[in-house]
Amino acid sequence: MASADVASSAPLARHVRNWELEHHQTHQNVGETERWVSLMAGGAMTIYGLSRQSLGGLVLALAGGSFVYRGATGYCGAYQALGIDTSQSRGPSDSVKAQHGVKVEESVAISRPREELFRYWRDFSNLPRIMRHLKSVETHANGRSHWVASGPMGATAEWDAEIINERENELIAWRSVEGSTVDTAGSVHFLEMPGNRGTEIRVVLKYDPPGGKLGVGIAWLFGKSASQQIREDLRNFKSMMETGTIATTEGQPRGA
Repeated sequence: MASADVASSAPLARHVRNWELEHHQTHQNVGETERWVSLMAGGAMTIYGLSRQSLGGLVLALAGGSFVYRGATGYCGAYQALGIDTSQSRGPSDSVKAQHGVKVEESVAISRPREELFRYWRDFSNLPRIMRHLKSVETHANGRSHWVASGPMGATAEWDAEIINERENELIAWRSVEGSTVDTAGSVHFLEMPGNRGTEIRVVLKYDPPGGKLGVGIAWLFGKSASQQIREDLRNFKSMMETGTIATTEGQPRGA
């Protein structure tokens, strides 16, 4: 009788194991990069929130804990509800990636000839002077460049980029090379304003932040939005080219 019970329970056991495997797979809906970002940002949020010893800090710590859980388990309830799965590398992930992309357009008018502005910008090693999130830019003979930027909570990001279109004194367009940790493309346009009133600089930037929309939210929480950052960069560029200095956040001038 006992042997019959064991035999009859075998299909049930297999069914339970299969259900557990299926259940586990459906809960792995967060990609590796997102999990890493969630763990790092969630840990930082939790530590910072607890250090504040306030109700707001507690809320921030709880939010950080949810990010840590997301990173540790690879599961996101919101993704499951929306039918999103970034843990797979199949074709559908391309559409998810496209949804995560951020596009920014900003412009500024500078009272300097566009030839001068183009020449300064085209020397990428100048850009960390006006873009404070950039630590360094190294140019290479093959037309590529290596960029190092500071991110939220003191993190850094590095990537390689290549110029894909260039018209002297008019346009510089670039994109990150395949396999870079930062997926970005953009262009800067140098438009001569009528009446010798200077040059309009227009920047168009598109990027897919690590962690998709989660990465955008974390950057907003701990730093600045891309749009705000570019506006400040352009103001710095204007100040540098018109006065030769850039005012710091403390209101003190910073020379070239």
